[in-house]
Amino acid sequence: MSTVNLRKILVPHDFSDYSLHALKYAVTFAGHFKSELIILHVVEPIVYPADFSFGQVSIPAMEEEIRKHSEEQLGEVITTKVPSEINAVALIKTGKPFVEIIDVAKQENVDLIVISSHGRTGMDHVLFGSTADKVVRKAPCPVLTIRPHEHEFVVP
Repeated sequence: MSTVNLRKILVPHDFSDYSLHALKYAVTFAGHFKSELIILHVVEPIVYPADFSFGQVSIPAMEEEIRKHSEEQLGEVITTKVPSEINAVALIKTGKPFVEIIDVAKQENVDLIVISSHGRTGMDHVLFGSTADKVVRKAPCPVLTIRPHEHEFVVP
């Protein structure tokens, strides 16, 4: 009989209720398997279309402020939502969310990604795509996709 060994679990977090729902699952798995929990927030670069001659211009001061605020929020999430016996690490990256999630999973040798799906369909899905879909397709490890209000197996 095989055993499951989850040393590191990655859970992307965007401060939405969907992410909190996925975090609940990740915390449960981390507690059960004594895993390290990596909670990742990705700050998307802010690009300002200055004019046609210079192209797009990044706004570093605003990005830094958003990053600082994200660090504070992520610290609060860990303090209030993750039991103290679980080794939780907050990580902030800047870039495209699905790219950063996959990069962190590779760099940290993650065993499982637990990610929420916002459940977009139709034109929203066509226009915006889905970070969860891209992660599932490109991840270097298994991905558990959590859709709120579907079949729940972790209960409070």
